[in-house]
Amino acid sequence: MTSQNPSSRPLLRNLAWFAVAFALLVIVFGAFVRLSNAGLSCPDWPTCYGKLTWPKHDHEIEAANAAFPERAVESHKAWREQVHRFLAGGLILTTFALTVLAIRRRREFGGLAGVLLGASVLIVFQALLGMWTVTWKLKPVVVMAHLLGGLSTFSLLAYVALRLSLAPLGRVDTAALRRIVIVGLVLVALQIALGGWTSANYAALACGTNFPTCAGQWWPATDFREAFVLWRGIGVNYEGGVLDADARTAIQLSHRLGALLVFGHLLGVIAAAWRRGFGRWALALLTALVLQIVLGISNVLLGLPLPVATAHNAGAALLLLVLIGLLVQLRRPEPA
Repeated sequence: MTSQNPSSRPLLRNLAWFAVAFALLVIVFGAFVRLSNAGLSCPDWPTCYGKLTWPKHDHEIEAANAAFPERAVESHKAWREQVHRFLAGGLILTTFALTVLAIRRRREFGGLAGVLLGASVLIVFQALLGMWTVTWKLKPVVVMAHLLGGLSTFSLLAYVALRLSLAPLGRVDTAALRRIVIVGLVLVALQIALGGWTSANYAALACGTNFPTCAGQWWPATDFREAFVLWRGIGVNYEGGVLDADARTAIQLSHRLGALLVFGHLLGVIAAAWRRGFGRWALALLTALVLQIVLGISNVLLGLPLPVATAHNAGAALLLLVLIGLLVQLRRPEPA
């Protein structure tokens, strides 16, 4: 891409990386909110017990309890949910600013303006999902979609930042590597969806603290039919989960099998990248993969400690970032 204004490209690149870091913060803080059972700590949206912030003082808490008798105020949780909303609002404004800048310079940035426009549309839908998470009382399909929406927004922003930062190094002999990286991205996205479904249905400890066995068995009783019913109607409070033990076990085993599939495929990507001269990307992907596997196993063995479970969400974003970076680097140079 040819720049007519030399100052605009660095500006967009720096703002894009800021947005990537901001999106990661929102994702990690959102995971912290969800995993600390604070997702319904503000029963209304976008206010919290009718306040812009949250009830903090005794008289405010008393008034909030009277106005929302179905949900007693827990100030130590309410602040988490409302701060998450503030952070999400900041990310929306940042994404909009990026998009406006890229559209104004669309001749310079080509298709990246379209990518950012897509990110802006997606983040508006993501805000709606955040609202439905509260109003539909942690409905699992909405919670899972909210997680996927956040990571999709992160991925689009990361793609823009990486496109503005990395030179294309693709060759004829790297076409096959590019294809298996794309397959890897799809598999990681599906595994993230499974992880979101596991978390939304409170199935992370369905096997107890046993690994690699589940509740002391290699294949305990399961109920896959009930485990993956996506829509169960509106009006049910899903906090704590509504599935029985067999259905939750089926979800947990599916997540473990998915992790095994992703692990095997990404090992193939790492080997192929190393052979074709992309050793730094291979090492980065191996590091991210091993870290994510260790965090996932630690979640089970340690009984889902909040710091480890939150870091597991960050690990998913890191895997996406490395795969997208490798994919961007593998693009072919544009003709002169």
